[in-house]
Amino acid sequence: MDFWAMLSWMLWAVIFISYLFALFAIISDLFRDHTLNGWWKAVWVLFLIFLPLATALVYLIARGKGMSERSVAANRDAEAAAAAYIRQVAGQSPTDEIASAAALLSAGSISQAEFETLKAKALA
Repeated sequence: MDFWAMLSWMLWAVIFISYLFALFAIISDLFRDHTLNGWWKAVWVLFLIFLPLATALVYLIARGKGMSERSVAANRDAEAAAAAYIRQVAGQSPTDEIASAAALLSAGSISQAEFETLKAKALA
């Protein structure tokens, strides 16, 4: 195999892999979009199967802004879920929670009933 044939093969491989990335991004965006009903999703997928390049270009042009907004929202939700999980796992010990509630009680920020609620929640 000569140099130009190998270079051409590598170029087509990069183009094909790039197309696959775009295709997977489009399909994942279709299923992430809750405003689009199932029939329209099916139409987009059918066109992606039978006219792949043209449909991908039309989708990116027509729905690109919404696609990026849904992607940002999904990333923000994933980060919030990860942060909540880390807080839950690494959380304070019950003793620390009761001590901070007692400090709030002595400062007058919460009532005795609220302190008892926080104490019961920490011990649960």
